[in-house]
Amino acid sequence: MTKTFTNLNLFNGIDDKVIKNSYLTVDDSGRIIAIGTGIPDDGNQKIDLNNKYVMPGMINVHTHIMMDPIINKFNYASEAEVTFEALNNLQKLLQAGVTYVRDCGCAFDVDIKLRKLQEEGQLKGTEILPSGRPMTMTGGHADFVEGLDGETTWGHITDSDDAMRHAVRQNFKRGAKNIKVMVTGGVMSPTDQVDDVELTESEIRTAVEESHSKHMTVAAHAQGNRGIQFALDAGVDSIEHGIYLDENQADFMKNHDVYLVPTLSACVNIEKFAKNKVPDYMYLKNQAVKTDLFKNATMAASKGVKIVVGTDAGTPFNSFATGTADEVVLLTELGLTPYQALLGTNIYAAELLNIDDQYGSIDVNKFADFLVLDDNPLTDINSVKQIDKQVYKKGELVVGQTDNVVETASLV
Repeated sequence: MTKTFTNLNLFNGIDDKVIKNSYLTVDDSGRIIAIGTGIPDDGNQKIDLNNKYVMPGMINVHTHIMMDPIINKFNYASEAEVTFEALNNLQKLLQAGVTYVRDCGCAFDVDIKLRKLQEEGQLKGTEILPSGRPMTMTGGHADFVEGLDGETTWGHITDSDDAMRHAVRQNFKRGAKNIKVMVTGGVMSPTDQVDDVELTESEIRTAVEESHSKHMTVAAHAQGNRGIQFALDAGVDSIEHGIYLDENQADFMKNHDVYLVPTLSACVNIEKFAKNKVPDYMYLKNQAVKTDLFKNATMAASKGVKIVVGTDAGTPFNSFATGTADEVVLLTELGLTPYQALLGTNIYAAELLNIDDQYGSIDVNKFADFLVLDDNPLTDINSVKQIDKQVYKKGELVVGQTDNVVETASLV
């Protein structure tokens, strides 16, 4: 049934303003077919949103839905365990108002398999843009042993251009929409340092060429400066983390529309909650990089680099339930205004994922994924943390309660 939501204050996810006394009309497919002000005489069912604030559903572009952030099990997970965790975490994300995620590396390609179920209409809720298994060198940041008998690894082992090409094509065949390349070491891997370069520029370039020729994007886990440079020279679409990004690299990203996903939450939560609960190497590496991460992300933001919300959810104590909203708020610590921070979880995020024709803003012909908040997020960014927010997915209430249907159209 086509329905019209009325009496709402609209932030559309693009413009730096709220339009009071707005309405949205949504058709049976979940797409918005009309937007305006006042109450239209359209004969549709009316749903009064009681002068609350409406914004697009949040998008989180860096998650690991296979992981439990409390248990912190990274090795010897079975495919059943990975799928179980993923389904639980998708539900937590939906409850939090996250209506779309990009998964940035999932064992057994479970993210791809769940996405196929979504496309077939068998799995509703938060949608997934899948990456499948990430690309890593032997002993690199995604060379974790998986399976009850250790029969596989989290990532594809790509120690040459040919191995990279083959792995990217495998992910493409299975249904990946993004390729994750582990360019440098990381905080969580035991055998490397964050500034270790773990893929050659040629290997990364091969991944980019193969991906871009097949309408896939490339996200580069890149923390050290030299690895960041390799990734930028190879033509990746986003830099994930970017801890040791320098000014010249930030200028390049601004001029070439490369997005930065700083995943501030990952760093903050290890510092706050993980001491004596994770291996010492992990805590100490995190402590060594936190100040540089915030400093360099602030520099990039000041230069106009597009900063996008991704949390690295699933890493230690990095919550699926609260992390996305926390990351939006953390972005304001980089000097971004609430409006700029919201762009990072709305239209910028959708652009990075190449889904901005259907998601990321509230506009005619796009899907009606939106949140209903008590307060204006443009003036109080903490309003996105509201626990009892209403969440609509394709025009259907999926989280929260409402009894605000005030008029029903005739069925005749």
